[in-house]
Amino acid sequence: MSRFFRDASDSSSSESEEELLSSDDNAPAKPAQTQQKQPMSRFLKTAGDSSSSSSSSSSSDEEESDDGNDTRPAPAARKTMADFRKTANARDDDESDSDDAPKTVKSAKDKKIEGMQTIGKAVDNAVKIADWVATSNEFEKLAKLVQKPTNVTEPVPPHWLRAIVSIEAALAATKDKDPKKKINANVARAMNGLKQRIKKVAKEYEEPIKKFNEDPEKFEKEYLLALEPPPVAPRQPRPVVDGDTTVADDPDQFTTVGKGGKGVQHTSETIFKDLAQVNENRGKKNTDRVEQVRTLEKLLAVAITTYQRIRVLLALIAARFDYNPAAAHMPRDAWMSVQEELDQLVRLLIREPSYSVDEAVDFEYDEMVERSPETVKTDKEGREDGIVRIRGSIISFVDRLDDEFTRSLQNIDPHGTEYIERLRDEQGLYKAICLAESFFERTSRDDARARVIMRRLEHIYYKPDAVVEALEQILGADAANRPVLSLQSAGNPQGLVHSICILLYKTSNPILRTRAMLCHIYNHALHNDFYTARDMILMSHLQESVHSADVSTQILYNRTIVQVGLCAFRCGLIKESQQILQEIFSTQRVKELLAQGLHQQRYTTLTPEQEKAERTRQMPFHMHINTELAEAAFLVASMLVEIPLLASLDTEEARRKAVSKSFRRLLDHANRQVFNGPPENTRDHIMQASRALQDGEWQKARDLVQSIAIWNLMPESKQVKEMLAKRIQEEGLRTYLFANAPYYNTLSLELLSRIFSLSLRSVTSIVSKMIWNEELAASLDQAAGVVVFHRVEAKRVAQLVEQNEKSLDSKLGGNVGWQDRGDGKGGEKRGGEAAGGG
Repeated sequence: MSRFFRDASDSSSSESEEELLSSDDNAPAKPAQTQQKQPMSRFLKTAGDSSSSSSSSSSSDEEESDDGNDTRPAPAARKTMADFRKTANARDDDESDSDDAPKTVKSAKDKKIEGMQTIGKAVDNAVKIADWVATSNEFEKLAKLVQKPTNVTEPVPPHWLRAIVSIEAALAATKDKDPKKKINANVARAMNGLKQRIKKVAKEYEEPIKKFNEDPEKFEKEYLLALEPPPVAPRQPRPVVDGDTTVADDPDQFTTVGKGGKGVQHTSETIFKDLAQVNENRGKKNTDRVEQVRTLEKLLAVAITTYQRIRVLLALIAARFDYNPAAAHMPRDAWMSVQEELDQLVRLLIREPSYSVDEAVDFEYDEMVERSPETVKTDKEGREDGIVRIRGSIISFVDRLDDEFTRSLQNIDPHGTEYIERLRDEQGLYKAICLAESFFERTSRDDARARVIMRRLEHIYYKPDAVVEALEQILGADAANRPVLSLQSAGNPQGLVHSICILLYKTSNPILRTRAMLCHIYNHALHNDFYTARDMILMSHLQESVHSADVSTQILYNRTIVQVGLCAFRCGLIKESQQILQEIFSTQRVKELLAQGLHQQRYTTLTPEQEKAERTRQMPFHMHINTELAEAAFLVASMLVEIPLLASLDTEEARRKAVSKSFRRLLDHANRQVFNGPPENTRDHIMQASRALQDGEWQKARDLVQSIAIWNLMPESKQVKEMLAKRIQEEGLRTYLFANAPYYNTLSLELLSRIFSLSLRSVTSIVSKMIWNEELAASLDQAAGVVVFHRVEAKRVAQLVEQNEKSLDSKLGGNVGWQDRGDGKGGEKRGGEAAGGG
């Protein structure tokens, strides 16, 4: 036992330095066991250790100790078998993790630095808590790691010097403490041995320690720089000649290696073979799409004839669209490349009218042979016009390019600069669409032309005139490829939209006609042409058939209805605006109907597939209609309609019949509030304005409505505020007359003019209209300038009597009313019938 403790503590304070070195080189011995060595276990352990002796430091120490002293106790037989199994199963890599765990390959340098950092931290922690036994053990581990250099010229590691300096300072600090305090024997033995070891090592590394103490950070940087591998000499470029192809002297150029390790050179002679190989691999599992795109780009560079370039461009555009189908949207650089290549393809087809790309080619042709107009005339393909027809679809490329642009806008944060940068690419997309339209005009393809014109219309129908003019200016530079329908021929943006829609009305596709009609109505509403937009909606009967249309058309219909309602509001047509907007805002799902957000339903949840489909239908942010502005217009219009109506009704039952249930619900909630603070949002402003209008305070109602900041987002905000002030004055006058008519016999028109700041002519007009519509039981005395109110109590009593008689007739089973009796003696007749029946 004494021998074990002496070996565990490395050395005692009374031993010499030779004994200290010998104890440092050998690992601490384990306590002896009573079981003797077995020959089989000795053999198994030797077999296991021999396979990993070069990579394991512990095995080398065991071999050294076996050579020097063979009296070391052997481990148990069970442990030897486990070691043997572990060695047999992990012969190639003893220190690797299990097969299922992820493996990280590290260099020897990184492993060594990481190990020294870990042990250095352990040394620092042990020194801080004055655990000298752990400090001694960790320091010995670090010494073994440092004394195994992988390179002779390797400098001294800074982790080793930092440990020496920190331990030396800690040991020096212990001298100042109370010497009378008792220390554990093991701790004292470890401390004394560590002092001897540090003293020897500090003397050996005196100069490196001095440099380290001067600037530790600089020393560590120099160490890391010394470990970096030497720079590799640049590769000398060498021209490679293979037939007609010569590789340029470009040091960054690589040669594509195919099957068998042979270099692949793309030439114009092998272009069709390479295209067939790319098309064959397209869609297969583990196909490198990036490499396919690179191959096609090389083929495009070596393509010579028009037929070759068209074939390569068709394959290249399709390959770029297949770049990453799992991504939310196409990367911008790939999208820009597709747009440039599509423009290149369409311009090539316009420049070479003898080549045509058709979706349906009704004959087969050899794709491995070059084709030209001359060969087509001589071949027996059933075509005598000399046009080379190639199987492909330009309109599908245009549709996909537009859809990818919309999808990218749906997935980009609209409040960042990236959205603005992406939106600038719409100019190039609009140019590509117009270029395709010009191509289809020249080739007389009406169906494809109608589809591409619809794409063009969907980019301009909702935009202000200034933005449309900016888009159309791009086409002015390329007058040769400009389509027939342009801003120059139409005169103004509204005329351009009108001419495009007229053309689409003549197509045979009903979906395109419906969408063109909705876009046309939307554009009229955007230009405040309310009556034209309303007449088009009524004459087209879209409200009757839109429920059977597809989802995107229904969304466009909802957007059009909201825009027409806003148009009526801007024009001062309050009742029409309230009726139109009521259709959308009564559903409480405004954002969902406009495709500007997902509606969170309380009792139903969407499946992931349904939610994904809903998100793909969302409109880009720049196409959104401001729902807060639309709601403010709807609530103000409802206020101007509902408040006079509530004042004109006498019975509670009549008051329950609301024109706008959503507005009435908000108003009832506001009336139930005990305390109303200052308005915080749009709804608070309108509800407080409604209550003020009910109380006859039209000035307060006007100020509250005009203080809503959302009106500044309207194009004609000043005219809208003036219109609202005038309408509040008029409706305030109507509300005042309805509410106070029972309390007046006559009322001066001049007084009403002063109260509501209206002209006498306006007051007279309003009162006359109310009398004519039988809303007010009064007459107008123009000579005296007063309104004479009529009492209607007798009429009210007659109405009550008639209602009672009708209810009594219904109870007795009579089918005739009071006014249908010829003799007028309904009571006597009913009494006689009752007596006869008795």
